[in-house]
Amino acid sequence: MVRAPDFPLSSHARSRTGRDASANDEEADTGTRGMYDPDPDAEDDDLWFIPASPDGEEAPGDLPWLTSSSRSAQDDLRADDWAESEAVNAAALARAAMAVGGLDDRVRNGVPGLRRRLICSEVADLGWHLGDRVTVDRLALYLVLRLAALSEDSQSLARAAWAQRRLDHAGLPHLSDPVALAEFLGRESVGVAPDAELMSRPTGTEFEALARDWAQHVDALGGLHPFVIAAGAWQGWRARGLSGDLADVEGAVLASKLAAQALRPGGLGFVPLALGGGDALRATGDGAARLFAWLRGMEQAALRGLMECDRLAAWHVQALTRIAPLSGRTPARLVDALMDWPLVSAPMLEEQTGASRAAVQRNMLRFEDMGLVREVTGQSRFRFWRAAV
Repeated sequence: MVRAPDFPLSSHARSRTGRDASANDEEADTGTRGMYDPDPDAEDDDLWFIPASPDGEEAPGDLPWLTSSSRSAQDDLRADDWAESEAVNAAALARAAMAVGGLDDRVRNGVPGLRRRLICSEVADLGWHLGDRVTVDRLALYLVLRLAALSEDSQSLARAAWAQRRLDHAGLPHLSDPVALAEFLGRESVGVAPDAELMSRPTGTEFEALARDWAQHVDALGGLHPFVIAAGAWQGWRARGLSGDLADVEGAVLASKLAAQALRPGGLGFVPLALGGGDALRATGDGAARLFAWLRGMEQAALRGLMECDRLAAWHVQALTRIAPLSGRTPARLVDALMDWPLVSAPMLEEQTGASRAAVQRNMLRFEDMGLVREVTGQSRFRFWRAAV
C-alpha cells in the first residue's frame, strides 16, 4: 500500500483547526447538545415508533388483547343494562322469536338436508362478516374431501370447519370451567400451541382469567331471555378479546348455541346470526341500540333461512317427480346428497351415496339433461354441480 505524503498545514489551516477544536471544547464545557446527541431527559421507555395509548395508561409491554382492567364500562354492559334493554325491545324480541320459531319448525318437519345446508350457509356468512373469506362451496368441499386450494388460508378453513361441527353436533360446555371451554374451542395447551396462536390471542392463565370473568358476566344474565343472554355473551366475549383478532367466530358460535336454548331439542339446534347480514355482529351504541340490532339481525337471518327452505323444498319435490321413471336407488341418493351440500363433485357423491364413479357420472349427466343440476366449472374433467334451485 502506498502511503500518501504528509504535507505541512498552512498557517490559515492551522488557525482554523485550532478554532474548531476550541469551539468543540467550549461546547463540551458548556453542555450544549448537538443535533445527534441523545436527550438526557428522555425516558428509556418513551419509544417514538410505538403508538401512544388513547388513555395514556398502557405500557409498551402490555398484552395486545383487552383485560378486565383495561375495559371500559361502555364496552361491557352490566346485567341491569341488558334487563332494561330487554324491556325496551319487547316487540323486536317477539318478532325475532316468531321468525326463529318458524324456522325451527320448518327444519323439524321439512325434507332432510335443510339443517346442514343452513349450517353451511351460516358458517360461511359468519366468516365473511368476521374476517374469514370462506365461501359455502369451498367449505362443503373441505368438509367432505378436505380439498383446499394452495392460495387459501388453511386457518380460515379450519375455523370454518370447527364452526360447522359445533353448530351441527356439539352442545354447550360448562361455561364456568375454563378447561371445558378451551376443549370446546379446540384450544391447545401453551406447551404445544404454535407461536402465532400465542401471539394472536390470550392463552394459559390469561385465557383462564378472562374466561372466568366472561362466565360470571353470562351467569349474571340468567334471568333474561336466551336471545338477550346470547347478545350479552357476544358483546362480553368481544370486549374481553377472548378470541384475539382472528377468531371472533368462536364467540359467535357460543352466542348462537346460547340463543338456541330457547328452542325445543331435536330441531334447528342453533340460531342463525349472519344469514341476513352482519348487523347483529356489528352492533354499537347503548344497550337498547345494541340489542335492537342483535334481534333484528336474528329475525332477518331466520327469514332468509325460511326462504332458503322454501326454495330447497320446491326443488326436492320437482327432483323426485322427474327421477321417478329412473331405475335403481342411486338417483334418489344423489338427490339427498344434493340437498345436503351446496356444491358436490363426483368423488364427493361417490362417498356420500356408496355408488360407483361411473354410476354417479352417468346419473349426473341425466340430471343435467333434466334441468335438476347445473355444472359450474364448464370443464369435461373435475366437474362440480349444484342443485338448480
